[in-house]
Amino acid sequence: MSSRNYYVDTAGGAPALPALASRVGAAVCVVGGGFAGLNTALGLAERGIRDVVLLEADTPAFGASGRNGGFVFGGFSRGESALLHDLGPTRAKALYAGTTQAVELIRDRIARHGIDCDDTQAGILWANWFRDQDVLRQRQTLLAETFGQDWQWMGRDDVRQRLRTTRYHDALFEPSAFHFHPLKYANGLVRAAGEHGVSIFAHSPAVSLAKVGEGWRITTPSGSVDARQVVLACGGYLAGLHRRVDAGVLPIATYVMVTEPLGERMDDAMHTRAAVYDTRFAFDYYRPLPDSRMLWGGRISILDRSPQAVRRLLYRDMLKVFPQLEGIGIDYAWSGLMSYARHEMPQIGQVEPGLWVAQAFGGHGVAPTTLAGEVIAAAIAEGDERWREFSAYGLVSAMKPAGFLGAQVSYWWAEAKDAWKARTEGRVGT
Repeated sequence: MSSRNYYVDTAGGAPALPALASRVGAAVCVVGGGFAGLNTALGLAERGIRDVVLLEADTPAFGASGRNGGFVFGGFSRGESALLHDLGPTRAKALYAGTTQAVELIRDRIARHGIDCDDTQAGILWANWFRDQDVLRQRQTLLAETFGQDWQWMGRDDVRQRLRTTRYHDALFEPSAFHFHPLKYANGLVRAAGEHGVSIFAHSPAVSLAKVGEGWRITTPSGSVDARQVVLACGGYLAGLHRRVDAGVLPIATYVMVTEPLGERMDDAMHTRAAVYDTRFAFDYYRPLPDSRMLWGGRISILDRSPQAVRRLLYRDMLKVFPQLEGIGIDYAWSGLMSYARHEMPQIGQVEPGLWVAQAFGGHGVAPTTLAGEVIAAAIAEGDERWREFSAYGLVSAMKPAGFLGAQVSYWWAEAKDAWKARTEGRVGT
C-alpha cells in the first residue's frame, strides 16, 4: 500500500513553480495555495488585479484541497436548518445560493480553461442509513421551499438497484452536483492563474507577517513580499502568522482510502457513477473512479493517523456497507488536516485593514472555497461588501487545546447517537 495518495500518483505533471528567492512587491499577497488561495488569486486576476503573488509552503493543494473526496455540491458544513435559524430566510438563502453559483463557476472554469480533472457529471446521492424517512423528507422540503433546490426523492428499490447493499433505505439525489479529481483541478487553477499573470511560488513558507506603513511584509526563508493587502488562506496547515486567525480554527484530520482496480467487481457494489454519502452525523462517503477503483472516506479525528491505521479503520467501514467486497486490495490510504470553526461556518472577511482571511471550510470546502475566493477578490478589486454577510461567523476562539478534546468527544457522542438510533430500529453493526 502506497504511503503517497492516489491523487498525487495520478495527477500527471504539475506546473513547475519556483521558490521565492528575492524581495518583490505586489498589490495582493495570498498565503496558501489550496482552493481558497488559488480561487482568490485567480478571481483577483480576472478582475484586472495583475500584480498578485501567491505563496505556498509546499506545493499547491498539498493540504485538504488535494486530499479530499472530490465532491462538488452546494451548502456548508453547517446544515441548512441551522443556517436558517441563524440568519433568517433571506440571508440564509443568499449565502447558500453563493455555493450553488460556485458549483457552476467550477464547471465553467473546467470548460473555459480546458482542465482535465475526471469530472463526473453524475450527481450525488444522500443515502438514508435509517428506516425513518423524516430526516430526508424534512430536508427535501426545506431545500425546496426555502433554498430553491430540487433534491429528488429516490425510493428504496431504486437505491438498492444502484447500490448493491441492504444498508440503505431511501435517498435524496442532487442532480446538479458532480465529483472530480481535486488535485488535477487545482493544477488547472494554477495554470489558469499563471496565464492571468499571478506569480505563484512553491516551497516558500511564510514565516512572518508584519505591518509596514500602509501595507504588509510577508517574509519567507529566502525572500519577502511587500503587499498592500494580504489574504491568509492556510486551512488546517496554520502558518503561525496571526494569533487571532490561528486561534479561530481547529486542524482536524479526516481519512481516505482507494481500492485496487475492481474491474467487473465494481458492479457487485455500485451500479451508478454518482458519488454517495449517508445520513449519519459520522457518515461514510465514497465514489467510483474512472479506473474502476473505489474511493472511500470518512471519520474525523484529532489524530493524523498512519496509512496502515487509516486502511484498517476504513476497510472495516466499507465492509459494513459492501460485505461482498471482502478480500479486495487497498492500494492507497491517507489522512489530511482540515480547519474547523466552532460555529461550523467558513471564516471569510477582513481581520483588520488590508488583512483578509479565508479558512474553516470544515470538510465541505470545494464550493465554499470557490465562493470565498470570489467574495474576497470582489471586495479587494471592486469594493464589494458581500463579505460582510459572513460577519455572524467570525474569528471565534476554537479554545485550543481544550477544543481538540471537545471536538473528539462531540464526534464520539454523535457516533453513539447514530448507533443508538440504528439499534432502536433493530439493526446492529453501525
